[in-house]
Amino acid sequence: MNPLKKLIKWAQRKSPWIIHFNAGACNGCDIEVVDALTPRFDLERFGVLQKGSPRHADVLVCTGAVTMQTADRLKNIYDQMAEPKFVVAVGTCACSGGVFGDCYCVKGGIDAVIPVSAYIPGCAARPEAIIDGVVKLLSTLEDKKLQPKNPIVINSEKELADMLDEAEAAEENTETENFEENKAKEDNENA
Repeated sequence: MNPLKKLIKWAQRKSPWIIHFNAGACNGCDIEVVDALTPRFDLERFGVLQKGSPRHADVLVCTGAVTMQTADRLKNIYDQMAEPKFVVAVGTCACSGGVFGDCYCVKGGIDAVIPVSAYIPGCAARPEAIIDGVVKLLSTLEDKKLQPKNPIVINSEKELADMLDEAEAAEENTETENFEENKAKEDNENA
């Protein structure tokens, strides 16, 4: 493999750029996607940046059930993206059509129009689950598989609950350590 191809693969793994598309969601998942990009969750620590043009994006993050109005737009955005491209369906509606699946104007989930690389279920999907989905998608790239053969399904309810418990425990440990350090400093100053 020549050095230029190695550099391109490294850049795709270490700095995926995303574009977000709302196919017809209630905005619950949209808010969670935007929340995952805030400093509180800091998706940028994985090199993920949100872009406004599909020509610059590597990952298409979709929310909502695909309606007849948005199906062509979604397909056009997907076609404008450069190869290799990945699609992440965020939320129950994007995965299967959700509660809107039987509506006359809904085609179904995102996979009714374009191929999906990762599914992140939930109504609305939590930012932790979205981050976990992005990390798992990136780990498939590190395994030198440019396109996952089977879509990745992220976080059953139990997995998500365990992940939230671990995050809370880590936060409590950090608070306890900070308290103990501050207490030791105060004791040293008072002595």
